[in-house]
Amino acid sequence: MKQRTLKKKVEGVGVGLHKGEPIHFSLNPLGANSGIVFYRSDTNTYIEAKPENVRDTQMATVIGNNEESISTIEHLLSATYAYGIDNILIKIDAPEAPVLDGSAASFCMMFNESGIIEQEANKRIMILKKEVEIREGNKFAKISPSANSEFTFSIDFNHPSIGFQKFHLDFTKERYIEQIARARTFGFLKDFQMLRNRNLALGASLDNAVVLDEKKVINSDGLRFSNEFVRHKLLDAIGDLSLLGMEYLGHYSSHAGSHDLNHKLTLEILKDPANYMISDVEHIKDKTFAKAYA
Repeated sequence: MKQRTLKKKVEGVGVGLHKGEPIHFSLNPLGANSGIVFYRSDTNTYIEAKPENVRDTQMATVIGNNEESISTIEHLLSATYAYGIDNILIKIDAPEAPVLDGSAASFCMMFNESGIIEQEANKRIMILKKEVEIREGNKFAKISPSANSEFTFSIDFNHPSIGFQKFHLDFTKERYIEQIARARTFGFLKDFQMLRNRNLALGASLDNAVVLDEKKVINSDGLRFSNEFVRHKLLDAIGDLSLLGMEYLGHYSSHAGSHDLNHKLTLEILKDPANYMISDVEHIKDKTFAKAYA
């Protein structure tokens, strides 16, 4: 199995979740062994999607260098991981990625429009050899050795429309598209004014988020899945862990996880080379991995 990039450039326009301003962006092919690279066209700044470049995890995953940053990249990175894209140049003329409908579905459609091609270099994969965990109180994020790519997430909100939810995904691109990609970000009406006082969530609306009052979901079209909330948290986690720079064989699991816990988990994995090994996909006897991205 070879590394992958886009067949052709695709472009879009969307609103930023936090600043509420129009954002023009394009997804572009990139050469083998280049990785995922963001380009801020408004400041002529390149930023690589790597754990060491994470600058903030409070409201979203933010990467940056000494000069500039770009936030809310997790939905786009989630779709990029799901399509097995190793090399891509993401051009954006703003300090945040567009939220679109609050899910990863639009990015998946753009990848379908572009098409995916294989490159000459072999695809690399991270194989987890030891369990690695980050725990804070009853919240945790961990990854364990597994012959497959698996994701399990659970949440527990004291709200009548959420409560306890748990979802498990035996990863394939097809299952991601069907079960995860359309799950939207969510928030509470009571928090919006607080966020806007901090100059955040200026672009949030019922068109790009599931919004809840004290008792119910207030979106007129309701939910896309009965457990859309936990599915979106899993979507975010896939995006956050894509910063490892390659697909991986392992079982990620989390309860009440966050961008911050996911970031700390990636750093903890990479801190000790004994936690993992990196191999070309061609050297893996089990062909299930290659089929997952078919």
